[in-house]
Amino acid sequence: MNQMRHRRIRREQRTIAAMLAIYCRDHHRPVSTGLCAECGALLAYARRRLEGCPFQGAKPACNRCEVHCYSVTMRERVSLIMRYAGPRMLLRHPVLSLFHLLDTWRGVPRLGGRRGD
Repeated sequence: MNQMRHRRIRREQRTIAAMLAIYCRDHHRPVSTGLCAECGALLAYARRRLEGCPFQGAKPACNRCEVHCYSVTMRERVSLIMRYAGPRMLLRHPVLSLFHLLDTWRGVPRLGGRRGD
């Protein structure tokens, strides 16, 4: 089970990295083959947030989650990048795209311990 959790988070990290690569290449045209400094910092932030996701293996797609791990500013930036890169992912990364689509259909878990539960 623990290995499955890590596999799920690693796949999410690969997906956000692929989306950032598409966006950065088309908008920032970095000199090297990697990401520009701004996109690299956003990727590092996203990876840290995914590592701390309270749902781990049961994690739904972020836009369906009840817990917002990203700050408002970062969430807006990632949303912009996903809107741009999402359709382009189908051709460049079809397997990651399929898994991301399946994740949007995943049930949304709830965190326990809150009033009214």
